[in-house]
Amino acid sequence: MALNARLDHRNPLVFDTHELGRRPGALQRLTRTVDAPQDLGLTGVVGVPEGAPVELELRLESVMEGVLVTGTARARAEGECVRCLEPLELELEADFQEMFSYPDADDRGRVIAEPGDDAEDDEDRLLLEDGLFDLEPVLRDAVVLALPMQPVCQEDCPGLCSECGVRLADDPDHHHDAVDIRWAALQGLAGTMKDGEKDEMSGAEAGVDEKQEK
Repeated sequence: MALNARLDHRNPLVFDTHELGRRPGALQRLTRTVDAPQDLGLTGVVGVPEGAPVELELRLESVMEGVLVTGTARARAEGECVRCLEPLELELEADFQEMFSYPDADDRGRVIAEPGDDAEDDEDRLLLEDGLFDLEPVLRDAVVLALPMQPVCQEDCPGLCSECGVRLADDPDHHHDAVDIRWAALQGLAGTMKDGEKDEMSGAEAGVDEKQEK
């Protein structure tokens, strides 16, 4: 991965590693609460609302080739039950670990004369920029992996009635009388016959009335 665009140290998801001083074995622990960025989660399914608080616990460890970042993100996610379509909330806890490499070091920590010569290797690396790293892409990946692909309001949610769409959890006894399709045609025929009988009766009554008038 090539060097990132200029990082802004005022961004709450950008962290400074200068205190580690490129001393292998040096540790730094950080806690920070940040506002969730836009589209943090599975778009249209479940995710952390933009601006909602995200609690971060980080452990920064200096190693030969860069800074190893290990952490946990905690937040409240919101979404929609895939069975009954009701809104839901769930507590999210996402763990992650990522290496941010020095741009002038290879994967063994050896200084290289011209960083970025091996384009294929660079594509797989996250790099430090002036001692700073951006946690946002790592956080996004971790949150997506921690969220359920098909969230439900409860494990045994019965969903919606396939015929009328009513929420079955609200009416456990809800049902529709099943009609055997083999009898459906006969029921229709019976209805037609009844209509015909009504017409005949109406005609007969009309004839009687005419006779009485005469």
